[in-house]
Formats: sequence, structure tokens, C-alpha cells
Amino acid sequence: MHGFRQPRWVLLWVAVVFCQSQLREGLAAERTISDKTSWSSFRHDLAQTGVASSDLPEKLEKLWEVSLGDQVVATSAIVGDFVYVPCLSGELFCLERTTGNKVWAYKTVDNVQPNTFAPGFKSSPTVTADRVYLGDEEGVFHAIDRATGARAWTFNTGGEIFSSAAVSEERIIFGSYDNNLYCLNKDGTKAWSYATQGYVHCAPAVVEGVTFIAGCDEHLRIIDVKTGEQRAELKLETYLIASPAVIGDTLYVGTFASEVVAVNWKTPSVTWRYQAGAGEFPFHSSAAVTDNLVVVGGRDKLIHAINRDNGKRTWTFPTRAKVDSSPVVVGQRVFVGSNDGNLYELGLADGKERWKFNAGKPISASPAVGEGILVIGIESRDGKVFCFGKK
Repeated sequence: MHGFRQPRWVLLWVAVVFCQSQLREGLAAERTISDKTSWSSFRHDLAQTGVASSDLPEKLEKLWEVSLGDQVVATSAIVGDFVYVPCLSGELFCLERTTGNKVWAYKTVDNVQPNTFAPGFKSSPTVTADRVYLGDEEGVFHAIDRATGARAWTFNTGGEIFSSAAVSEERIIFGSYDNNLYCLNKDGTKAWSYATQGYVHCAPAVVEGVTFIAGCDEHLRIIDVKTGEQRAELKLETYLIASPAVIGDTLYVGTFASEVVAVNWKTPSVTWRYQAGAGEFPFHSSAAVTDNLVVVGGRDKLIHAINRDNGKRTWTFPTRAKVDSSPVVVGQRVFVGSNDGNLYELGLADGKERWKFNAGKPISASPAVGEGILVIGIESRDGKVFCFGKK
């Protein structure tokens, strides 16, 4: 007597379910984040230095590319075996790091119908041990289960959210276009909010128990993370879109006045101002800061390297379009995208081109570098994302 044979479609279904289960178990087991290898937030660390702690191979090779359905304008996150990519379609994708295969997809709106609007993600994800946090363009902040992609909770603000979250001591801090800086508890309840006089676009940096916001009310504000009270402020007399980077007592940020400023935040006072050149070319790019240099992209089509000590130009590199992408420093190399469609690799010391990849569409997203790879999305309608590393 022959044994009962399952139909082929049943066996295939069982195999798919098993593989998905294995992937989710891997995610669930991977509940720690190593700053030494990951890229878990917009600028890598709470000080927002834009300096990777993971290395890259000397020669980058394209490992995979995927199309996710809509433009990618925000920076991805790389943690362990997974990559988290936000799209203007209103979806956050969790992909396998080695293959680009989809593990799960989270949507801002449940059961969205074809040709209907779903609020997109212009905010970069922040990944913790068990959650992924980011805000959408209708002002809803989302907490997502990292293992399953299920919604944990949401918090409503009154304006669009570009700001990426800083997570410090289980406090979740981000800005909104309703003119507020928010601090939430891990369960999604509000710990405090601080009202400014303009949009809060930037991602807040956090050091020494304070957070920094530079916004459209032309002020740099220093806020106590525990209480939400302002400790100090400095009027900068111009709008700020870029996110601040902090090393020691000094904060670095580009402004709408075509300049980069260094601020002693403990005084607070301006240490130096770097002028990009003739014309009005505001900085949307957030600076990467090393021991010696401040590296930032400009709307003057240049990538600028500035001496950290005196604010003098060290070098510039020309591209063919504005540079809103924020540079990432990897050892002695700089990686940055441009609206000319190229991802550039430059020498940190001299600014000379070492390699470039033409993606075919503008790149306003910033590179993410972690776990030995670089991931970047582009402004193509099909939502292309590229991964580079060593084959």
C-alpha cells in the first residue's frame, strides 16, 4: 500500500511558511545591536557624526538591487542580517542583508486600496533591540515590532515628520512640523514636548543628557532630555534644515544662509562660520565630522571638507547637481550621493574621486554603512535600492 502523498502546492506552501518562520526566528533572536558593526539610525550614533564603525572592502561590488515600488529619499538602517528601507509609498521594508529578499513590509495605512494615498516615509528608521521607529508625512509616528513588522503603537502629531528619532535611555525624541520637539516613553505615551517657533525638521542629537535641535525658528536649542526644559539657546539668524553633529563641546551644522557653523554649545557661542561661496546655496546635507574635518554636501553642487579647528576650506569636490545627501566617512574614505545620479567615493584627505556608481536617478538619500556593506536608495519611481560590498 502506497503512503499518502501531499499535493505539490501543499509542499510548496509548507516550505514558504517554514522559510519565513526561520527568518523571523532569526530576527527575534537577534535582539542586541552592536554599534561596532551596525548602522541603526540616520547618522549612525546619538552624536550624529556620520562616521561608520563598520569597514568596507577596498573595492566595492554591487551585491544586489531591488525595486520596492516608490522613491526612496531617506536613509536606510542596517542591523545584523537585515536592512530596513523606508519608501514614499508608505511602506517600510525589512530585507535580508545578503540577498535583498523581503522579510516583511509595514504599511502606514492598513488595507490601502489601489490608487489611494498612503502617507509616505521621508524619515529614516531608528532600530533598537525590539522596535523600529519612524514618522510619516501626515504626522504619525510609528513603532513597529522589529521581528514581525507588526504595528506596536502610533503617536499623532500635528504636522509632517521628517525628523528621525534619537533613542536614549528608553526615551524616543523627534521633531514635527507642528513646531514641537517630542519625547515619548517606550510604550508610546508622551513624556514631554517642547514648543518651538518653527518647523522642527532635523534629527536631534543627544549627548551628556541634553538634546539639540536647530530648526526653522532660527534658534539652536539645548533641551534637557529628562525634563524637556530648555537649558540654553543661541540665535543663529537663519533657518536650519540639516541635523547637527556633535563632538565634545562643539556642534556643527549647515544653515540656509549658505554657511556651516561651529558652535560651542556649552557657552553657547559661535566658534567659526564657513561660507560656501557666492550665491544662495543652503545646506540640506548633514555634516560628517572626524577628528580633523567637517564634510558636508551643498546645493552649490560641491562637497566641502572644512578644517574642524579653524573653519577654513581643506578641499571641495564638484558634482553636476545639488548635494542633499549626507556624507558618510568610512576610514579614510567618504561616500555621498548627488542629484546627478552618482554615488561617489572620495579620499578623505584630498577629496579626489576614487570610485563612482551611476544609479540613473537623483540620490538625495544618504548612504548607510554597516555589517560590511553600503546601502542606498534612489528617487526612481520603482524605488530602487542598491547594496554594495564584497562578493
